[in-house]
Amino acid sequence: MVMMQVRRPEAALPIPPASADVPTLEVSLPIRRPLGQSALRVFPLAIGGNVFGWTADGGATNDILDTYFAHGGNFIDTADSYAAGRSETMIGNWMRDRRLRAGIVIATKVGKSADNPGVTAKAISRSVNASLERLQTDYIDLLYLHIDDPEVPFEETLLAVDDLIRAGRVRHFGVSDHSSNRLVEARVIAAQLGVAPMLAVQNHYNLMHRTGYEGDLARVASQQRLAVMPRFALASGFLTGKYRTKADLGKNNRGTELANHLSKRGQRVLAVLDQVAREQNSSLATIALAWLLSKPGIVAPVASASRPQQVLELVAAAKIQLSRHQVAQLDRISA
Repeated sequence: MVMMQVRRPEAALPIPPASADVPTLEVSLPIRRPLGQSALRVFPLAIGGNVFGWTADGGATNDILDTYFAHGGNFIDTADSYAAGRSETMIGNWMRDRRLRAGIVIATKVGKSADNPGVTAKAISRSVNASLERLQTDYIDLLYLHIDDPEVPFEETLLAVDDLIRAGRVRHFGVSDHSSNRLVEARVIAAQLGVAPMLAVQNHYNLMHRTGYEGDLARVASQQRLAVMPRFALASGFLTGKYRTKADLGKNNRGTELANHLSKRGQRVLAVLDQVAREQNSSLATIALAWLLSKPGIVAPVASASRPQQVLELVAAAKIQLSRHQVAQLDRISA
């Protein structure tokens, strides 16, 4: 097991061993990628907290996070709106019990909370204070603006975030629902105001959903040297290969989203994933994530797991090296 360096004076508590039916994954040193232009270094797969407090209860959440951390993971993605804040609470409890806050990079989001909706200065300040309390921490490593609201002046939003950064409550910020034009606008305004520029962008990007990112958004992200974290990295589970017929849709709460992928194109993508997975002796989910990691600018796709066993398929993507031919095959079939 790889233990991370912890800056707090107390020694980290030992992590309970994963359940007997969870196979182990051999790792040496933790794999890390730089998070944009910051000093932060993260595992190239962010574990998604959207299921914590929803399909994963407290015990399952602990098991998932234990398994993720035990196999080198240190990057947790959540939001103040996930399960009405329960996701943050569960993550906070886990970090407190394991004494691991200093070894974990926490990303959370503001803007969609029912208690503090929007991206006004008041909403952002209140949302961050509430998130800090639930996460039981003094600071958030990466704060995303979960929505883009053109009715709120960007100056107000950016100044509010900068105040939090200067106060030490937030280290860096990014956006997760903004167009390329808004990224450019934000960079210009940040320079004019002399406030902290954004560090990262989270976007909908996977083998089944490419056009929303590839093109202008990817170009601007590259120009601004933003860290890119694809969300919905497995297309709501479709790219795991578990959903191939309409009869399979009942296995997932997102049946409507998955139904859109049950097309000829979707079946062709799965067929090539099957082939590459056989060649790599791996799972479809691992290959789909490895494809994302092969793309320029991608730091860490965001993927969630409802059981510890699923975590191993996610973290395995960090060690998969796809050949140029395999990447080209997946590019061509998913175009």
